[in-house]
Amino acid sequence: MNTHSMIRSALAVALLGSCLSAQAKVSEAEAARLGQDLTPIGAEKAGNADGTIPAWTGKWLGTPPHVQFAGPGTPYPDPYADEKPLFVITSTNMELYAAYLSDGQKALLKRYPKSFRIPVYPSHRDFRVDPELEQLIKRNALNASLSENGYEARNAWGASPFPIPQNGNQLILNHTMQGRAYTEEANYIQTVSYSDGNRAIDKVNYKIQSIWSNPKQSPEGANGIFTNFMVTNLEPVRKKGEIVTGHEFIDAFSQPRQAWQYAPGQRRVRRAPTVGYDSPTGAGGFRTYDEDRLFNGSPDRYDWKIVGKRELFIPYHNYRLDAPDVTTEQILATTGHVNPDLMRYEKHRVWVLEGNLKPGTRHIYAKRVIYLDEDSWSATMADNYDGRGQLWRTNMQTSIYAYDIQRFHARLGIYQDLIAGSYLVDRLLDDQKPALLNVSKWSDDMFTPANLRKLGTR
Repeated sequence: MNTHSMIRSALAVALLGSCLSAQAKVSEAEAARLGQDLTPIGAEKAGNADGTIPAWTGKWLGTPPHVQFAGPGTPYPDPYADEKPLFVITSTNMELYAAYLSDGQKALLKRYPKSFRIPVYPSHRDFRVDPELEQLIKRNALNASLSENGYEARNAWGASPFPIPQNGNQLILNHTMQGRAYTEEANYIQTVSYSDGNRAIDKVNYKIQSIWSNPKQSPEGANGIFTNFMVTNLEPVRKKGEIVTGHEFIDAFSQPRQAWQYAPGQRRVRRAPTVGYDSPTGAGGFRTYDEDRLFNGSPDRYDWKIVGKRELFIPYHNYRLDAPDVTTEQILATTGHVNPDLMRYEKHRVWVLEGNLKPGTRHIYAKRVIYLDEDSWSATMADNYDGRGQLWRTNMQTSIYAYDIQRFHARLGIYQDLIAGSYLVDRLLDDQKPALLNVSKWSDDMFTPANLRKLGTR
């Protein structure tokens, strides 16, 4: 099936979905497609017509046989380390590949004509996720439905709720509720590089506990909690010791995120100010809270629609950025954007999801276009527009397949301000030490204001 046929097909699905009740489930016959013409998580199994996107094989579960991986907390070796780019897209040849570029990528090529480029490597679809996640997705396909308000999933657990999405609200929930690592602990660096050469740098310790993704948990035991989090500031000095902890809930609209903050200067714990939607966060207050992993939190402020499916060159298998011999300075060596020599792009099919700000609501972005990888349900690129309809920011989420957890794992988040010429890189590894995934064990009271008070008195 060619690209235009796929787009027409996806549009037909979207139009059909808009005519159905928001609560409609797929039939048993539709769900039976998972593992047949669809992969176990809902992607098209077949490759594309010209072979530039291969058929899904899922031949590797965990560490590939030719890779030496030392285990949790150690670097993930690149399974495709010997490959070279098939070609490189630049400002001078971009028109040849325009059909496979997002508007944001085209804007970056024009904004930085001498330095920004897109090295395109062979595409691979070799990894599969753990059997537990596949089973949860199949169960969700048969049971999950949208809430009456359309912002939350009902009768779903542990994985993307709608592997055969019928409308935009289902599609955005597939991204925000996908199964990930159930614990993540790391020291990350967030760096804003400004057009004048200056930088704002934060170093933070992340502790993330996903109740939703833990195979030992259940809906009854979760008590409505989706994720617990604790972020401790390590640098700069003026922010050192600040801690924010809290909970995100499965019903993100009905139960907004709760958070508490410890301020060393005041030596007290207080309820954190708004930690959602377009509140600024991170180094330099550069990105919004709901831009983590390109979108998170409640989807209620936007009207979401499925535009269709496209074949695009997207960041994929980005192991090189985490290699032990690569430094933060090398990653940030280029003015205006990440060093393109360390990036890897592959052609994949993506769902194109458009969100338009609802009348009477507010957000700094009036329109968002999000591109979701069909093989993981992860947002991989996002174009964000201001109130005048101008493309303002374009963002990328790099990723790897983490061998130890047998799931895809988000790596560097890259946020580009096309107007100011500045950019943020989030989740840079401190001294290239990888995150500990599914290793940490925390008690139930770890992420509470009471524990925050104890930590503040030490």
